[in-house]
Amino acid sequence: MDINEKGINTLEQAIARLSDGKGAECEYVPHPEHKLPSIDKLREFVDLVRAVIFPGYFGAPIFHRESLHHFIGVRIEKIYELLAGQILSVQAFESPRTEDGNPVEQASALAREFIAVLPEIRRVLCTDVKAIYDGDPAAKSYGEIVFCYPSIRAMINHRTAHALLKLGVPLIPRIISEMSHSETGIDIHPGAEIGEFFCIDHGTGVVIGETCVIGNNVRIYQGVTLGAKRFVLDKDGNPVKDLPRHPVIEDNVVIYSNANILGRITIGKNSIIGGSVWVTKSVPPDSRLQQQKAVESTFINGLGI
Repeated sequence: MDINEKGINTLEQAIARLSDGKGAECEYVPHPEHKLPSIDKLREFVDLVRAVIFPGYFGAPIFHRESLHHFIGVRIEKIYELLAGQILSVQAFESPRTEDGNPVEQASALAREFIAVLPEIRRVLCTDVKAIYDGDPAAKSYGEIVFCYPSIRAMINHRTAHALLKLGVPLIPRIISEMSHSETGIDIHPGAEIGEFFCIDHGTGVVIGETCVIGNNVRIYQGVTLGAKRFVLDKDGNPVKDLPRHPVIEDNVVIYSNANILGRITIGKNSIIGGSVWVTKSVPPDSRLQQQKAVESTFINGLGI
């Protein structure tokens, strides 16, 4: 296709404007000496974490039980190599520890610290699998849940990302959580604190905010949002970062589909939150919240609850 002189000038003008970055407040060009994190390598890292937590279910098959030690050892070595390299890369954004010291040694130390907590991550994830199995009559085995349920994939990513965040690793936790969001439709910020025996049933459209705190034995269904009601603004009108603004969900709570629980409120233990309700105030333990119109209609039709 021929490009006339006017067309060439238009292209040159576009290139010049994109190059100078004027008028683009979010313009950010990394320093040429800085390597940025690799999405492909972080995806490989997550795949390896899944493989060592649930060997045989993710990654290569296990043909002999006797080879399991070697299987995990090889993958742990690769996890260490990938993670240390990616932590070193995110120092282009901010240092995970301090400006002092050797960045390579710091990255290596953080990678070792993460590997040290992998057995605990696996233990807690196994409680999540059991919670799904115990609460879902459609689940026929633990293996089916690990293989098929998107919530387990999402929780592997979340518990991995949360552990890295607690170690002070920047950016990588958010990348890992967004990988899971794209894969499963479940959006969990890596900062969210989630207890044991956690179950997301179905999962699609679930949103769990950064400062959310969830206790043990909590079950939520599709479309649930645990979000913020409003943001505190500074004198310039910008949101203040890191303030608690998401709900606290205590132990043994069930939240049904499409419920919206917003703000720094507390849902007391043993409570049940019905589907499609909007909750912006704390509720005491043993509460039952549901749509009144739906309840009345159910009784009119003689179906009971």
